[in-house]
Amino acid sequence: MLCIVESARDVMAIEDTNQFKGRYHVLGGIISPLEGIGPADLSIEQLLHRIRNEGTEEVIMAISPTIEGETTIYYISKLLKDMNVKVSIIARGISFGGDLEYADELTLGRSIVSRIPYQVQS
Repeated sequence: MLCIVESARDVMAIEDTNQFKGRYHVLGGIISPLEGIGPADLSIEQLLHRIRNEGTEEVIMAISPTIEGETTIYYISKLLKDMNVKVSIIARGISFGGDLEYADELTLGRSIVSRIPYQVQS
């Protein structure tokens, strides 16, 4: 399993959760045409090389939920389409303690679509 992140700070944030036991790949940013950052400016070729040579079965896209982040996820997913690798993204939704009335429509919509079963612990 390989977790794809934008920066080393993201690795530290995920490590602090103690929920992921796998390898990371740091892209060094995200695709942002307005800032002049294209795919060639990121470590995408190195990512593809790692996936081919390390026997990666799944990649988790832990990339910021922004337009640029979504563009980066889409671009990499298209490159991985013909490889035998499962692609997933981290769950996105309303933060704990957040008010629904302040959530943007995209986040709230995704939260509803990606809902998970709730089980009462006995």
